[in-house]
Amino acid sequence: MTASSIVTGRTGGGRLLFCIITALCLAIMYAPVLYLLLASLNPDAQLGLVPPSRYSLTWYSALLEDRRLADAVRESALVALATAALATPIGLSAALAYRAMTRMRGLFLLIVLSAMLVPGTIEGLSLSAAVKVVGLVPSWVTITIGHLVWTLPFTAVVSLIGLSAVKPSTIAAARDLGAGPMRAFADVTLPLLRTNLISSFVFAFLLSLNEHARAYYLVGRQNTLPLYMFGAMNSGASPIIYAFSGAVIVISVTVVAVIFAGLAGQAEQRRRNEGLPGPVDRGRTS
Repeated sequence: MTASSIVTGRTGGGRLLFCIITALCLAIMYAPVLYLLLASLNPDAQLGLVPPSRYSLTWYSALLEDRRLADAVRESALVALATAALATPIGLSAALAYRAMTRMRGLFLLIVLSAMLVPGTIEGLSLSAAVKVVGLVPSWVTITIGHLVWTLPFTAVVSLIGLSAVKPSTIAAARDLGAGPMRAFADVTLPLLRTNLISSFVFAFLLSLNEHARAYYLVGRQNTLPLYMFGAMNSGASPIIYAFSGAVIVISVTVVAVIFAGLAGQAEQRRRNEGLPGPVDRGRTS
């Protein structure tokens, strides 16, 4: 057994090693989330695990009566929706511009992605000074601007990945058949990018919903969800925060599962319409 065979996973030992590493990584990622979800069912005021016989939705019921938390959720959801709605088309435009450029593409991409490299506190402080210069009052608008700067590089990268699968010959074929630039874009490019655009929107929404550092410097009278939770944790965490975290976990997993199921169903229906074999059919014929 050579080192190269282990690294490439061509042996049983290599595959076992990769499985162990993967299992450890998944445990590190999801064990704290699972712990928090189970601890939120603890009816006591102290965080901790209890036997399943004592599981209770007490703090989930109290969650519905917390008006301050509800206001913070509403503000964050509105900002996240506005951010995602703006970042998705702007990121797509940046990706299209990058693909159309023939010179200085590297510099353009570096400028677009530079927001990833700037620490959130520095970027939030600089944006706070900038909005004061132009006379903007801190509000959900200024928070949206800060979140837009933060999420734009990610949506541009996702759009670039999608555009890499769009062959220029496909666009050229549409143009040869008489379609104008906008018609070719609407009828050919956009349908091929549908999954990536959905991913960009969801990605920007979640990034905005969880952003704290930039919102801290740009918030006005509003209180976004991360700011509310940060303040609640500093003043002595209420079990309601754990219940809210558990609810977010369940809702997030459900939404992602529904989206993936829908996309998988669309892909399977597309294969059937085109007469292509599915995964099960390929397994039978192999």
